[in-house]
Amino acid sequence: MSRACELTGKAVQYGNNVSHANNKTRRRFLPNLSNVTLISDALGQRVRLRVSAHGLRSVEHRGGLDAFLLKAKVEELSPKARILKRQIAKKLAAESAPAAASA
Repeated sequence: MSRACELTGKAVQYGNNVSHANNKTRRRFLPNLSNVTLISDALGQRVRLRVSAHGLRSVEHRGGLDAFLLKAKVEELSPKARILKRQIAKKLAAESAPAAASA
């Protein structure tokens, strides 16, 4: 399993430990990932994702998983999240089509 957020694409970054003597050794900055269960309102189901703390705040800020995925760029999403985005878009389009036809 890669160390990357499934929603934002935030991954491991590399840098240097710099000592008082100015010795430089390589180090890794790991993202703060956690396994969370998010609820999709459109699909009416729970989804388990590995998300960074920053990604979780972004989901809450945008108004939930559905709103976040609809605005998110496809390149940043994991394959699992891309499938979810397509399912949500398809479901919302199907719900709005009968409403538009009757109006």
